[in-house]
Amino acid sequence: MIRQGSKSSGGEEPSGKRVVVVVDDDAGIRESLGSLFRSVDLHVELFGSPADLLARPAPDVPSCIVLDVRLPGISGLDFQQQLACAGVHLPVIFMTGHGDIPMSVRAMKAGAVDFLAKPFRDQDMLDAVMSAIERDALRRRELAAETDLKARYASLTAREREVMGYVTAGLMNKQVAGEIGLSEITVKIHRGSAMRKMNAKSLAELVRMAQALGVTDPRSS
Repeated sequence: MIRQGSKSSGGEEPSGKRVVVVVDDDAGIRESLGSLFRSVDLHVELFGSPADLLARPAPDVPSCIVLDVRLPGISGLDFQQQLACAGVHLPVIFMTGHGDIPMSVRAMKAGAVDFLAKPFRDQDMLDAVMSAIERDALRRRELAAETDLKARYASLTAREREVMGYVTAGLMNKQVAGEIGLSEITVKIHRGSAMRKMNAKSLAELVRMAQALGVTDPRSS
């Protein structure tokens, strides 16, 4: 099954480049698209079938998949669903010579970025690909920020997490001290430590972090 990785189908590192994965059983179309994407400095991976793609690592840089809706053994729409179930969230652009409205609606509902009927203009394909890659870049940035935030929260001690919960619920230091049976100065120390570890520049920022993490008021638990 396709898995997260960093190497291209040719065994080369994308070196931070944006990647377009093309899946089409027509070799002529694959090569034509490959030339088009390389002309705008995109790294390209070409596959003749979903099975070939599944055997390779998924690109670990901003990427998208250009997928023919009619493929040997499985439709592109069904393959799109397989990718989603496998946790592969690369944006998909469908292309077809046999598209119809219900097929297009199903593709878009499943998260496709665009649905282009063959023959399509090169610029329409490039516009769709650039939009899809930017969407994936944004997803990756958001995921990295979320992972970093969770790591910072995990670095807090149990007491620091408790104090953070009370403080971000709106309690003053004196009130927090009364809730957990500590001196106010000790609460201040834990609060300051939590803010440093979370890299929060203000209480408002710490509150936003708590909301993103789903931290709740300890009194409600």
